[in-house]
Amino acid sequence: MPIAEDPEPRPTEGRDPDGADPSGTGGKDPFADLVLDEEFVRGATVKEQSGRTRMLAARWKHTPPVDPGGRRSVNDGPRKAGRFGRKPQPVDAWGDPRPRRRFEGRTALYVLLAVAVLLAALNLDAVTSWFTHGSEGASHRGPVPTAAPETARPTAAPPKTAEQQPTVDHPWAGSPAEPWPTSMDAFELPQAPGPVGAFTAEQVAAQVKLVKDYLAAANLDPKAVAGGRPEAALAMIERETRDRLEAGLAHPTEETDPTTRFSRFDPREAIPVNDTVKVQGRITVDGDGDGGVVVHTDFTFVYALRPGPEAGQRAASPRPTASSGPGSPLPAPKDGTAKPVGLVVPAADVAGDTWTARTIVRRVDDYRFYDPARYRNNPKKINFGPSRSESGNSACNVHDGYFHPQFAQFARPNPGQTGPATDPYDRNRQLQDDGACGTVSRS
Repeated sequence: MPIAEDPEPRPTEGRDPDGADPSGTGGKDPFADLVLDEEFVRGATVKEQSGRTRMLAARWKHTPPVDPGGRRSVNDGPRKAGRFGRKPQPVDAWGDPRPRRRFEGRTALYVLLAVAVLLAALNLDAVTSWFTHGSEGASHRGPVPTAAPETARPTAAPPKTAEQQPTVDHPWAGSPAEPWPTSMDAFELPQAPGPVGAFTAEQVAAQVKLVKDYLAAANLDPKAVAGGRPEAALAMIERETRDRLEAGLAHPTEETDPTTRFSRFDPREAIPVNDTVKVQGRITVDGDGDGGVVVHTDFTFVYALRPGPEAGQRAASPRPTASSGPGSPLPAPKDGTAKPVGLVVPAADVAGDTWTARTIVRRVDDYRFYDPARYRNNPKKINFGPSRSESGNSACNVHDGYFHPQFAQFARPNPGQTGPATDPYDRNRQLQDDGACGTVSRS
């Protein structure tokens, strides 16, 4: 069989017809020395897109996105403030609005509420008192204007006020005396009287000042009101009258009861809430028709008191009556003197919501200064003329040298109170000297 000639040989792949390597690598793999490390990735000029980006690009290729109007991109920059200065709603990285926090201080609020509930549970009585006297407390937030002293006799009683239970914190709650002055210094003569009888204008002014000082010492001195001896007042009185008053202080009787001249409370039963006493009244000056001077005074004193350590015991004890003679609800000391005894509870140990009471004392007195040329007396000492007094909220027919108020928390029926009810704040009313034991319409 004839043998066919071999065709023209073809060049080897990757080589030119002359056998040269066109890549210049000498036939080696060009990626053999390639290292795919971090440096290679960072130096790449083209970076692979994320899967979400490729997905959104494929979706938006056929269906472009539509701006709904409320969606924003983080690249749009901060949104301008809306109407009325409202802050724009924050958005996340995809433009979705973030939910607002309704109570950023929720934890602090819960802590405060828990503390308030705990305090209320520990002091329930105080919370109850706050609700009971809430309207009273609101009326005491601002200062109460001070009423001016009287210049003439009133034509009517003070207007009625809302009834409130007075306490240690608010002893004048519901009292028309709350705006009254608290010092005798507030009271002056309406006009300078000038010379009267045998006395010059300067001497009359000094006599009026002496009367005012005596009224303050006898009715406002904290030590005397708390049951002590009214030493300062006694020092201003003419000698003979002073001796009688000192005997009454040592051995009080119905005829020599010191409360006709001095305001005093037994600390076993009643203790002043503070040193404040409300005062209202007036002073006038006349001649006595015999060369002397008469100073007329008409004053009402209001005392705020808290219960003493034996107030409940005394309220339960029977009171002496006029027919049984003078005496004290509790046994007097062995020496027969009317001295306050027993433990007195300090004011700091009494709660602010403790119920208190008020005693109202009105005194209508004349003080005489005789002409020294005709009468033997000391014109710089006080001589008493006619006088009348009345006490509201004090036990009747008890003549031991003290006033005895009744407290609402220890109230007991008193069958001896048969007289009519009177308003102790009515300064237009004439004082009656009939000895009747009545009741007060308010205190």
